[in-house]
Amino acid sequence: MGKQKSILKNKYFLYATEFFAGMSVMAIELGASRLLAPYFSSSQIVWTVIIGAIMVAMALGNIWGGKAADKNPDPGRLYGRILFSAIWIAAIPFLGKYVIAGISLGVAAVVKSNFLVWASLFSCLVLFVFPLMLLGTVTPSLVKYTVEDLDNNGAIVGRLGALNTIGSIIGTFLPTFVTIPAVGTAATFLIFSCVLALLALIYFISSKKRAVFCVAAVIIIAVSGFFSSNYSFAFWEDDLIYEDESIYNYLQVKEDDRSIVLSTNVLFGVQSIKMKDQDLTGMYYDYALAAPFMARADLKKDSNILILGLGTGTYATLCDTYLPDVQVEGVEIDEKIAALSRQYFSLPDSVTVHVDDGRAFLTQAGQYDVIMVDAYQDITIPFQMSSVEFFTAVKEHLKEDGVMVVNMNMRSAKEGSINDYLTDTIASVFPEVYTVIDSGNTNMELFASDNPGMVENLSEARSDMEDEKLQNLMTDVLSGLEKEEGNGRILTDDKAPVEVLGMRVIDEIIGSELDYYREMFAGKSLEEILELLG
Repeated sequence: MGKQKSILKNKYFLYATEFFAGMSVMAIELGASRLLAPYFSSSQIVWTVIIGAIMVAMALGNIWGGKAADKNPDPGRLYGRILFSAIWIAAIPFLGKYVIAGISLGVAAVVKSNFLVWASLFSCLVLFVFPLMLLGTVTPSLVKYTVEDLDNNGAIVGRLGALNTIGSIIGTFLPTFVTIPAVGTAATFLIFSCVLALLALIYFISSKKRAVFCVAAVIIIAVSGFFSSNYSFAFWEDDLIYEDESIYNYLQVKEDDRSIVLSTNVLFGVQSIKMKDQDLTGMYYDYALAAPFMARADLKKDSNILILGLGTGTYATLCDTYLPDVQVEGVEIDEKIAALSRQYFSLPDSVTVHVDDGRAFLTQAGQYDVIMVDAYQDITIPFQMSSVEFFTAVKEHLKEDGVMVVNMNMRSAKEGSINDYLTDTIASVFPEVYTVIDSGNTNMELFASDNPGMVENLSEARSDMEDEKLQNLMTDVLSGLEKEEGNGRILTDDKAPVEVLGMRVIDEIIGSELDYYREMFAGKSLEEILELLG
């Protein structure tokens, strides 16, 4: 014990270890959510998996650390675990994307339900449980090293707990508001890896132990940092012109000969698109153009359109193109996405952009002829913008005979899907509700109003159109419109299980895709399968 006291006789170093270990645990948890979000979404389901897996890791670490400290109270063992954890965390940005991709393919091939739960869970178990279990050994080990007698053990344990909590608080805010927006998820892992490694190196240098281990750790962390410097979530893409992260999203802009596309998820969905050789996109944005004509915004003076969920302005640009006399405003919560709208997607200067939460903006908004709700991003549906209270607020900000249009991107043929709940909820607020399916995509557009003549308005406007493409588009919309009555499935601010409902559709989509490949590969040899894949 004499040697231990000579090295760690000043408890401030042990307190610093507790503080930075607590900070790193929370930083890694926040980093885990950002690492998984582009693949599995940032829904409450994924967050639940992350938190649950990390709590299990910490509990196991606490048990292990306590037993290890009683069996052999050598601080070198603790700092060895911290250094090994630092090495593992540094490798996550470099190897994590391949691990997640491999696990996702494996899970998709064997499970038929709850894909998001299983894929995100196994990814968490492989990537994060072991290093965080090592960090979970810190607190019980430090208690062993710092408590010298029973007279002061309560104060010391309390001090350690307070330092861990304060570190955790800072570790919660620092990645979210500083490191991830400024330098990205990969660099965030590396920063906290270096913090942990520095603690261990200080101990080993002061005690003149494990020099080879320390040198090897520094080399491995440096190599991981080098290979992670050009980190890309979508490592298989070769046509990215922009990739970044914001406080809210992973951002990816792709360009080819025909279009420029914004995606916030590498596996699902297109958030915005700019066609290079035409105005219409061939996607749901075109169908939503029916809403201004249902409200006859084309004939009124001082007509205006509000878009909640602007993205980079695909719908706003279409409205500005085909209704140049109508004032268009867009609300986008992500400031970086709003900036991309001008940088890459040529959003007209006439479109006013507000950086705000869509529902919060309504509290200060005026009256509009059309309100477009396009906030259901990828497989993430914000519950606060799917409830009866929200749609009631939208209705209050529509002018007389105004029209709300909602883009629903989780279309399913099964009864009781997320879109059925959304449709029923809206039908409880608006007397006139119509839907039309975008035949080329998995989207459905819903139009709602107090005006029973909204469909007749569209028909009259179509007859007056001089643009043949637009006229044909409105003909398609009119032929596909279906009246919705509602069946009492109401989402409220108190109860809106949108994550569970959305996950069912994801399972259905993945299942149908896998059935296609199962039929394709049935009865074929491995060589024939590889030939088909090539």
